[in-house]
Amino acid sequence: MTVVGIGTDITEVARIERMFAKHGDLFLKRVFTLAEQEYCSPRKAASQHFAGRWAAKEAILKAIGTGWTKGIGWTEIEIITQPGGKPKVELHGRAAEVCRELGICEILVSISHVKETAIAFAIANGSDS
Repeated sequence: MTVVGIGTDITEVARIERMFAKHGDLFLKRVFTLAEQEYCSPRKAASQHFAGRWAAKEAILKAIGTGWTKGIGWTEIEIITQPGGKPKVELHGRAAEVCRELGICEILVSISHVKETAIAFAIANGSDS
């Protein structure tokens, strides 16, 4: 594997709380997949978990080097929590297409959050062939 790019993002939990307070379910549906909502919503610190996924999506876009310029939608980048808590990146639609075009075959992500902030780090890998 060859590292194609890295990205990091830090997000204030209060920012996510403000967006939810202002836009409600519309915000959640626009930014998070149904699986992400089902994972985060019942958690005691739901806003921290949502902020972590927000930061992860931003970090992933930095790692692939596109930002939001290639027509990638928020819900096309999905963070799935595997057994044991390890986050896994699943790409859909335009996000998957862009990564294929760039030769990216895997994206690794790490997420951490506390009461006030969430941070994520992403590595985009390409094959050596």
